[in-house]
Amino acid sequence: MRIAVVGTGYVGLVTGTCFAEVGIDVTCIDIDQKKIENLKNGILPIYEPGLEEMVVRNAQKERLSFSTDLGTSIQGSDVAFIAVGTPPGEDGSADLKYVLAVARAIGQNMTDYIVVVTKSTVPVGTAKKVREAIEQELEARGVNIAFDVASNPEFLKEGAAIDDFLKPDRIVVGVSSKRAEEVMSKLYKPFLMNGHPLIFMDIPSAEMTKYAANAMLATKISFMNDIANLCEIMGADVNMVRKGIGSDARIGNKFIYPGIGYGGSCFPKDVKALIKTAHENGYDMRVLKSVEEVNENQKSVLFNKINNHFNGDLAGKTFAIWGLSFKPKTDDMREAPSLVIIEKLLAKGAKVRAYDPVAMKEASHTLGDTIEYGKDEYETLIDADALLLVTEWPEFRSPNFTVVSKLLKEKVIFDGRNIYDAADMQDKGFTYYGIGLKQQVAQVNEAI
Repeated sequence: MRIAVVGTGYVGLVTGTCFAEVGIDVTCIDIDQKKIENLKNGILPIYEPGLEEMVVRNAQKERLSFSTDLGTSIQGSDVAFIAVGTPPGEDGSADLKYVLAVARAIGQNMTDYIVVVTKSTVPVGTAKKVREAIEQELEARGVNIAFDVASNPEFLKEGAAIDDFLKPDRIVVGVSSKRAEEVMSKLYKPFLMNGHPLIFMDIPSAEMTKYAANAMLATKISFMNDIANLCEIMGADVNMVRKGIGSDARIGNKFIYPGIGYGGSCFPKDVKALIKTAHENGYDMRVLKSVEEVNENQKSVLFNKINNHFNGDLAGKTFAIWGLSFKPKTDDMREAPSLVIIEKLLAKGAKVRAYDPVAMKEASHTLGDTIEYGKDEYETLIDADALLLVTEWPEFRSPNFTVVSKLLKEKVIFDGRNIYDAADMQDKGFTYYGIGLKQQVAQVNEAI
């Protein structure tokens, strides 16, 4: 088979590369000439573990190529994936201008039957708009070429995207014809040999499935953060509560870790888009509105603990931050809780010195020189008034606390991900703050 993938961002590049990995002839297309030239030279626009090596290997084997020429690339392709961005508008709705622009370009250039697949996260009803855009272009050309539109939402976790694609929990495809189903079955056959399910459904249901999945995960995170905040007030320990409820198979132990809020390119955008879609159709998503509100408030929880501990006097103090990206194993800074914390610290006159294994370059695009960047995690600690653990990168899990103690001006740790044991930290002489821990009620009250 031969496929074209339009868009070389996170979704498009992972999708195209993984299809090439199983022997399919793939062309990845983008209007950004520099990005395409970089990809031809093995320089990727994103960080994802293992992706660079896979791109280079498949390009060398000539299974994966890159182009700015959409017209030539889709001709002869069995499937064309639309994997361009759908940035949120000011009202929270997904902006479909790039998706529909690609649809029109496909209509202007297609010469034979093709299945056009929306891979981007798009609201229910988008496939219909894509079909209409293609039909309008075919009519303008005065030609009658058969085609199908399908929905194939992605379920990739940043930091584990390759495994998620090659070993999927499920593959969801929305189709409206038997012919499209046969094409997509053939395309995904290499991924089904280990029993991974391929689920066909109608197109609107496939479009909704993506939003529902992300909204459910976001809900679990906000629920647990709400419980964590109540635990502190009531003198309970959220880590114990998490273990107690996570052992219930109906709940499960995933996405119930308390912290400082979710971020990234998916959950915030998709929750907003689903709320907006419901509003446009006369329905009020009350639960998701609360999920969003809790998450925004949670991003300030760590700062509030800092502010309380120092009695509101942060001016001139230096804070070491470990982790900038919204989660480990990615350089994605979109909606990262670190940005909220840093903004609040700087507004109070504090100084920030941060380290992240891969996200500092990306962070500098937003933060510039408003903060300092350490060459490693320990350099950030020199004469700092406190350590803030913001992103739970594996290398931060077992630092040399003797060195940490010597470098810090004050032995204070604010752990936004609960990766350290409170009792152990206190035994080591640190004043320790986590999220939802019962021993912190007295500390916070004393600080106030």
